[in-house]
Amino acid sequence: MEGMTLLVTGGAGFIGSNFVHHLLERYSDIAVIDLDMLTYAVNLANLSDLEADPRHTFVRGDICDRKMVDRLFQEHRPDMVINFAAESHVDRSILEPDVFVRTNVLGAQCLLGAAREHEVERFLQVSTDEVYGSLGPEGLFTEDTPIDPSSPYSASKAGADLLALAYNRTFGSPVLITRCSNNYGPYQFPEKLIPVIIMNCLEGRPIPVYGDGMNVRDWLYVGDHCSAICRVLKRGRPGEVYNVGGNNECTNIDMVRTIIRIMADRLPDAGIDESLISFVADRKGHDRRYAIDASKIASDLGWEPTTSFERGMAETVDWSLENRGWMDSVISKDYLNYYDRNYSQR
Repeated sequence: MEGMTLLVTGGAGFIGSNFVHHLLERYSDIAVIDLDMLTYAVNLANLSDLEADPRHTFVRGDICDRKMVDRLFQEHRPDMVINFAAESHVDRSILEPDVFVRTNVLGAQCLLGAAREHEVERFLQVSTDEVYGSLGPEGLFTEDTPIDPSSPYSASKAGADLLALAYNRTFGSPVLITRCSNNYGPYQFPEKLIPVIIMNCLEGRPIPVYGDGMNVRDWLYVGDHCSAICRVLKRGRPGEVYNVGGNNECTNIDMVRTIIRIMADRLPDAGIDESLISFVADRKGHDRRYAIDASKIASDLGWEPTTSFERGMAETVDWSLENRGWMDSVISKDYLNYYDRNYSQR
């Protein structure tokens, strides 16, 4: 990707900012146009170390604003588009589904239209395994698993995926789709489970666990996800879907206990133990199990994850402890109101 200009939407968010750093650390002759609306879940501190880097241009804007998007394409002429921009939290989608449809579906359509008009070489839609719905105790999601979303969030992501594939089939747009399992790592906003656990351990607050805690997820370290996206951009076939998994299947309660154990080891005098666990009423439409079959990206593109669950979780905890200021800076009044609203209903 040397010599190319990449438009990264949602590039100030959790996965997007990790991806921007991943690119700039590995490619010297590259230009990254970083488009983000800076919603509640985004902090420009994620990109503070790039302020003086001439390869990185940050633009604040809404992917649903077609006039702005067209101006951006005309000015920077991106070779590739990577669309991370999305409302991504399932609980919030239950409270405010219209926001998710606007950003995740209409925003994707706006980008697809602009990319087609300006003839980009590649358009990568970053999606989620949640579009597949829920698995029983056995089996894995493959790229041929029928889409069966359970929440407004996953339905909106499924809609964007279908639009992307339709642009490929109707117009020949060079669209690729990745569907990843649950990401974790640096810069994750503390509404998702892992940063909530870390934050509540630090503050001695109860750690909310939905239902019986036996819901299963496959956990993917964000750095591995970034390397997979690069591999798909370089070698993927337009019109194809690639599942990206971490080979780290784990129940929610076991994951919570793992982080408590790591936190207690790092802070032995802080009184962190499993007494902080608080089981709460289950989420509406809560999928029981996700598990990814990532054999296609392994066999076709030669990609596999390299970060074990234990190492990735330890690195995530250590980053959080070393960056307490970052976590404090993203905790707003709106977030605290949402937290109380969400869990007080359960």
